[in-house]
Amino acid sequence: MPIVKTSAKGQIVIPKEIREKLGITPGTKVLLQMAEDHAEIVPLPEDPIHAMRGMMKGDKSMAEELLEERKRDDMIDEKHCL
Repeated sequence: MPIVKTSAKGQIVIPKEIREKLGITPGTKVLLQMAEDHAEIVPLPEDPIHAMRGMMKGDKSMAEELLEERKRDDMIDEKHCL
């Protein structure tokens, strides 16, 4: 684990081996976030919309699942009305 030193302005240099593993090149935007008692650096994709494609893939679409859930709710409501 490389150890880096902060500058007077609080800047750090991400070591080359870590930049290469994370795919961080000049101009790459990164998210710096707190995770309990430490910070995490997460490189952001150049095209976030393209990067998110396929994240929600599954057997059914969300619309189909919602329609099935509504049908189940309707059946429960009908049973309670009888």
